[in-house]
Amino acid sequence: MILVPAIDIINGQCVRLTKGDYDTKKVYSESPVEVAKTFEGAGLTHLHVVDLDGARAKHIVNSKVLEAIATKTSLTVDFGGGIKSATDLQTAFDCGAAQVTLGSIAVDAPELVLAWLEKFGADKLILGADVKNRRIATHGWEQDSGLDVIAFVKNYSQKGFEHVLCTDVAKDGMLAGPSLELYYELLEKVKNISLIASGGVSSMDDLYQLEELGCTAAIIGKAIYEGKISLKALENYQLEQS
Repeated sequence: MILVPAIDIINGQCVRLTKGDYDTKKVYSESPVEVAKTFEGAGLTHLHVVDLDGARAKHIVNSKVLEAIATKTSLTVDFGGGIKSATDLQTAFDCGAAQVTLGSIAVDAPELVLAWLEKFGADKLILGADVKNRRIATHGWEQDSGLDVIAFVKNYSQKGFEHVLCTDVAKDGMLAGPSLELYYELLEKVKNISLIASGGVSSMDDLYQLEELGCTAAIIGKAIYEGKISLKALENYQLEQS
């Protein structure tokens, strides 16, 4: 299982929210690039970057931060937040994203997203399935689409999406453990997906449980910033895998 530290960006700063609530913003660093370099120094190979300003503005805002991280580290970056147009998508790739996560747009404009899938291929795009009470949440998690998560993921899987990033909003930033039951159900009911777990990771034990479930990657945010999981422990996990 790939370990993917997260950098969420507001005003060019590295922040974390709780349950996606912008009013809970806590700034951890003025320099996302330096944070990314720290992850790279610990032997981590991937990075999850979220443009929280972009998620609200409905277009990419922090592309320069993405570009700086991509050019100043060798990390494989997946990027999300505010991708609403072909221009946004191309900007993300041009600025160094290896993969782009499509969340709200997959609810609002499925035909457009499927056209992008055909153009860029399944390895470049990740389906963002952000969940509140089993329904897909959109637009910075502030809107309820009414769509059931299993049906939503299954539909896109049947149309060619392979990578799925699932965040349980209720778990995000709570450091109370991930949504193991939800991930188990997704992996049972939707075959042939590569599931990226996000939200709630609070310990190495959580990571081992996600690995055992069959998740191909796990995103770790607040647990790193709050010192619940050390970079050394993540480095050792990577060494065990290799």
